[in-house]
Amino acid sequence: MAPTTVRSWDRRYGLGPTAHTGGRHRRWTAVDVARLERMCALTATGLPPAEAARLALGEEGLQAPAPQVVHVRPPLPVRGRSRAGTGLRLGDVRQECKGVARAALRLDAAALDGLLGAAIEEHGLVAAWSEVIMPTLQAVGRKWETSGERYVEVEHFLSWHVSGVLRRHAPPAVADRPGATTVLACVPGENHTLPLEVLAAALAERGLPVRMFGGALPVESLVAAVRRTGPAAVGLWAQSRTTASRPLAQHVAALEWGVRGARRKPVVLTLGPGWAGQTVPGSPHPSGLAQALTAVESIALR
Repeated sequence: MAPTTVRSWDRRYGLGPTAHTGGRHRRWTAVDVARLERMCALTATGLPPAEAARLALGEEGLQAPAPQVVHVRPPLPVRGRSRAGTGLRLGDVRQECKGVARAALRLDAAALDGLLGAAIEEHGLVAAWSEVIMPTLQAVGRKWETSGERYVEVEHFLSWHVSGVLRRHAPPAVADRPGATTVLACVPGENHTLPLEVLAAALAERGLPVRMFGGALPVESLVAAVRRTGPAAVGLWAQSRTTASRPLAQHVAALEWGVRGARRKPVVLTLGPGWAGQTVPGSPHPSGLAQALTAVESIALR
């Protein structure tokens, strides 16, 4: 924890050490530390600090594993250090977003995994992604864009844990069914796989077979995957306009599979902001996860 946060909570809510000595030292007992840890855990869930402090101070029997006394010396000021408590501009969002954001900023892996898993279990995958995970990811992105190269580690940390939680909560893969399978891949040069991972998990949740090929799939590999799986739909993700390729989408949409006399072609879905302004005839461009799910279901269940 940042020392300024500790001092602020002490001054505002009385969450400091119960014993004081002369000089510049403050003595934290094991119970004091346990109370502070409880405060951290409560604020990580999204509770406002004042409410979290009230609960932490009101709980009885807080115990720490060892009865040792911890000595804390105030640190010397460091030039260029960001102010503690500088949060993300989340706007009007669910309370869970604030908890996820705090855990991500603290680089608290255990708390982040727990909060993400709880959001998926409580709200379902689509709502958790659209109303909790995405707003937090966007806020982190805005933060590092306006802060130079700072906070990049927070975005990478959050994305990694979202990916891990998705894998743990996704149902087992559904067996291929020719004419019903969906192939998902990032276009060449594109490595932002997280939105496709969410879509793959949501399709599996609905019992639809999906084959996920991840980031920057070469064209020849994409063509081979389409011909081998015979998909009803192919989702191509492009985060940037520099990676979106209309000729690629048209080429994949023209691929045929199946026995002679009953050839079929996949429906290509252009996914992601990179396709904005690049209309591909016959290729739907869903605006979000829910719309992509609806489009794939309507294609696969024809």
